[in-house]
Amino acid sequence: MNILFVNPPFKAEYGKYSREARSAMITNSGVIYYPLWLLYAAGVCKKEKYKVTFLDAPAKQMNHNQSFEWIKEKKEKYALIVIDTSTPSIYNDSKFAGDLKEIFPEAFIILVGTHPTALPEETLMLDKRIDAVAIGEFDYIIRDLAKTIENKEDLKNVKGLVYKKDNTIIKNEKMDLITDLDKIPFAAELIKEFLNPRDYFFAASAYPEIQIFTGRGCPARCYFCVYPQTIHGHKYRVRSVENVVEEFEYIVNKMPEVKEVVIEDDTFTIDKERVKQICNLLIEKGLNKKIKWLCNARVNLDYETMRLMKKAGCKLIIPGIESGNQEMLNNMKKGATIKQIEEYVKSAKKARLLIHACYMVGNKGETKETMEDTLKFAIKLNTDTAQFYTLHPYPGTEAYNWAVEKGYLDNKNYENWIKDDGTHNCVINLDNISSKELVEFCDYARKRYYLRPKYILKKVGQSLISWDELVRNVKGFFNIAPKLFKRKKNK
Repeated sequence: MNILFVNPPFKAEYGKYSREARSAMITNSGVIYYPLWLLYAAGVCKKEKYKVTFLDAPAKQMNHNQSFEWIKEKKEKYALIVIDTSTPSIYNDSKFAGDLKEIFPEAFIILVGTHPTALPEETLMLDKRIDAVAIGEFDYIIRDLAKTIENKEDLKNVKGLVYKKDNTIIKNEKMDLITDLDKIPFAAELIKEFLNPRDYFFAASAYPEIQIFTGRGCPARCYFCVYPQTIHGHKYRVRSVENVVEEFEYIVNKMPEVKEVVIEDDTFTIDKERVKQICNLLIEKGLNKKIKWLCNARVNLDYETMRLMKKAGCKLIIPGIESGNQEMLNNMKKGATIKQIEEYVKSAKKARLLIHACYMVGNKGETKETMEDTLKFAIKLNTDTAQFYTLHPYPGTEAYNWAVEKGYLDNKNYENWIKDDGTHNCVINLDNISSKELVEFCDYARKRYYLRPKYILKKVGQSLISWDELVRNVKGFFNIAPKLFKRKKNK
């Protein structure tokens, strides 16, 4: 039995659409995430001896016609086709899936991702040619669906499936979250087989990089974060220390072109003892001298753990700082304080770890004064890199419910969640700040941050002492420069 997995094309003429990023878009810095969740599901099916074909159209900047031609050239007959989705591209994704049904009328077409999970019935109704959607963590949903189709059994036994039958929508029992993550194949093995690392870019890392997950879920309760509230839940489930380090070994030995590992766990440092064990094993095996890595890390991380991480090969950490105003942090349920953030940045610099800081405006209680607090705080912290975005209240999140309840959500036309060119748009209008003003502030903050003479001199110094940093900084600059220096259009 053959299964086709597709990360479908979207806005290919403008760049590489990053569907599995926490805010799906064509990014200002040129970042494109690996389609890891789709890839892990493909790996599970491959492990079950199904024949798997995988297409990541955005990575190749393929349009619809090119994608269809690529698929048809394989001359395969697919019994099951799995289509990845995102909220801004959902109309596009559902139509692409329906059009594939015309090419493969015997295939079972299923959509996966955060949007179908949050709005399964609505998503199913977008195109009558779609057969089903998956709710939640879908690795084993797709595996069980494949077995059911192969054995011609009843779909009612597939947990996590929402499907059509006799003009009605049937919602099956929820699929349990996966607890033994060591049974999931390595992302690195799947990337090596199906993808090319040079098609992907992460601005904070050396190029080319590879992305992996060592755990799923996040115990934090940030009200805007979409994956813990839809797909993976709030319980942090982890791979064993040995399994994680084994994947590092695989990357070093089998993928010598890869310069850095990006650990994409929502918060890799939740379990500090586990982090220390991974670091010690990386050091013991000498992998710290062979490859660098970075990770997402909450602001409760201590200096001693940071120092060990640095010794183990960690180069950079990514905190969701979000705001420079304590009231705003409380409203977002960040579980962090301004003082804690300041100590975190101080400790990271002492440990010689770089920081990519994330900032967000447009949340509960936001004012023009709190936004200015955030920019001043970002400049004060002076991290290696920083990003400024408006809140995207995705379906399935507490932020979405808040925005709808307050009447702040600009519209429900998901196409408007990004601009025509695929870059970030703003879909909320607060009582005192318009969506236009929120976007303009982010553009302004980005310029203020990156065009400081002090910052530019720091990046030049970085580039002079490290070839990898030179490549990263040059590539990052040429990606973000058009956004920094663009002129406003006359109205």
